[in-house]
Amino acid sequence: MKLVGTDRVPIRWVMDAPAREALIAAHPEAALVAESLPLRANLSVMENIAIVPRYRQDLDEDAADAIAMALLERVGFANCAHARDPDLDREERFVAKLLQAVLMRAPLVLVDRPGLLLPDVAYPDFLDVTFTALGDELGACWIIDYPWNAPLYGLPPSAICA
Repeated sequence: MKLVGTDRVPIRWVMDAPAREALIAAHPEAALVAESLPLRANLSVMENIAIVPRYRQDLDEDAADAIAMALLERVGFANCAHARDPDLDREERFVAKLLQAVLMRAPLVLVDRPGLLLPDVAYPDFLDVTFTALGDELGACWIIDYPWNAPLYGLPPSAICA
């Protein structure tokens, strides 16, 4: 198992889609970052992120927006705060989903197949920078990926234990 980012983010290697689905199902307490979970298209990035503390912590709009903006600034994506989903690039969309998951304060964040979320990005490096910027805000997090992507993480497929 290779660690990325803050050395707290292990990769959970799965051999196929049923194993991936079983891993996710085995952790209903987790906040999921996945391609299948869209942002709300009628809300800006900041609003998509701020909706979590508004409803989970009963914060007013200004306080929730301040939390969302602080996290966006922390990871270097404040420039997309007022953009809506159709206008986002893949990195901006990923960051919005990740920050939503972080603010859920779930015991675990699962990042499902980052290559699907970030197909045009050297995603292990992007994840490393993003997770490091989040520091203690991230909490427990796992990446779920397939062994054939191991070379992208600097590992030979033979080094993977599922």
